[in-house]
Amino acid sequence: MEALNSLFAAFATWAGEGLLGVSGLTMVAVTLVVTHLTIISVTLFLHRSQAHRALDLHAIPSHFFRFWLWLTTGMVTKEWVSIHRKHHAKCETSEDPHSPVAHGLSTVLQRGSELYRAEAKNQETLSKYGHGTPNDWIERNLYTRHSVWGVSLLLIVFLALFGAWGATMWAVTMMWIPVTAAGIINGLGHAKGYRNFEAPDASTNLMPWGLVIGGEELHNNHHTFPTSAKFSVKRFEFDLGWFYIRVLQTLKLAQPRKVPPQMLEGDIKPADQQTLETLIANRYEVMARFGREMRAACRRELKRLKAEGAKQSAQWRQIKLAKRWLPRDADRIPGEHVAQIQAARMASPALDKLVQMREELRSLWTRTNVSAEQLVKELQAWCQRAEESGVAELRALSMRLRASRMPAFAM
Repeated sequence: MEALNSLFAAFATWAGEGLLGVSGLTMVAVTLVVTHLTIISVTLFLHRSQAHRALDLHAIPSHFFRFWLWLTTGMVTKEWVSIHRKHHAKCETSEDPHSPVAHGLSTVLQRGSELYRAEAKNQETLSKYGHGTPNDWIERNLYTRHSVWGVSLLLIVFLALFGAWGATMWAVTMMWIPVTAAGIINGLGHAKGYRNFEAPDASTNLMPWGLVIGGEELHNNHHTFPTSAKFSVKRFEFDLGWFYIRVLQTLKLAQPRKVPPQMLEGDIKPADQQTLETLIANRYEVMARFGREMRAACRRELKRLKAEGAKQSAQWRQIKLAKRWLPRDADRIPGEHVAQIQAARMASPALDKLVQMREELRSLWTRTNVSAEQLVKELQAWCQRAEESGVAELRALSMRLRASRMPAFAM
């Protein structure tokens, strides 16, 4: 009987503390480390390296990330990569596997994992978008064939080391990617937040989630420059994934292939071939600057109307609306606002000129049947008209463009 009591006592001790007998705070810390390594494995290996080929990883971190994802998520590389590539190819359409625009935000937030699993069974998606993913012996015979073994092994390890609390730690680990990826990134990252660039989709940047989801919160930046290994573009943005990339690069275990283009400013010179190349490479940044100048022009118009005692007039309300929507592409303006914004343009020659010349500038990279020499001439003519327009914002845009240049690629 005494031996049985001792056995029960030992079992109770194990169930409560596990083999390690650590404190609850230590269990929380271990869970946070495990989930953090998981999100870093997703963003560095699955997303930046595999899906977009923006990052070359040495075999050591590459194999570690594959093992860790098998252990903590059970996700198959080819399935994840295929679904993500299809998301970019069919973004915001009915074929997008997890767009809140197409499926509804609540659906993506609540059933994101179900959408992922359903698409993972689509062999057409895997065949079309899954090329270039690992296909070695261990991938075929373990990671893909027995994807459930990893998470089962993790449960056993957690139970052994931490007792009954290990089941809770395991459950949190299993929920981490569905909540952060399916919920925060795929859901809120296409519905809420701010936009640096007028990307051709609804992607947004979320703050301040960086330490939780490894830089993936900079979703608008990523959709604008999908082949970039670095997601941050503004000084106030922090891409934790890029920090780890730089660490691995220092250790010669990683090499970024591409980062977002930059516009450097030097002496003002006549527009030439280099100016055109800089413009095309940085077209999203140029359009973002156009948006800022449009807002500045709207503020100037509002200040004028206020000085004239016309605050809260119909024109005032139209300019206020234009300040919000004119920087957006025309197809992004809600239909119910189009007439009012058009009225604001008609009432303000400066705003109308800004919109007109923005579209003329955009045509320099949207037409593919025009020679580079002709495009340079058109750019030179555009700059001249902008600087002679009498619109301060247009003149500033032209001068900045003529002073811009592309830096040499340097990490």
